[in-house]
Amino acid sequence: QVQLVESGGGLVQPGGSLRLSCAASGSIVSFNDMGWYRQAPGKQRELVAVLTTDNRRNYLDSVKGRFTISRDNAKNTVYLQMTSLKPEDTAVYYCNAAGARWFWGQGTQVTVSS
Repeated sequence: QVQLVESGGGLVQPGGSLRLSCAASGSIVSFNDMGWYRQAPGKQRELVAVLTTDNRRNYLDSVKGRFTISRDNAKNTVYLQMTSLKPEDTAVYYCNAAGARWFWGQGTQVTVSS
């Protein structure tokens, strides 16, 4: 069992930046993919960014060029650097570890508003 704890969310103005962190209670190297999802009110959860074990990165079209996913295996932590934030980025962001089993964090709220 792996526990994932997100942090770094908050309220930011349009155009601002935030860095989300996802700290795992165990090693993340055994997972095929580490990713970030988000869910806005009234909408389905969507994949925002994923980082594979061979360091391939895939992004939701609407965040390409603005968001960057990275990992620090030594710290068992995955990051999501978000820049040029827009109001439509407002959502609860969830960390995901995908392998033989899937694990989710509890989510962190990101609100982009002036």
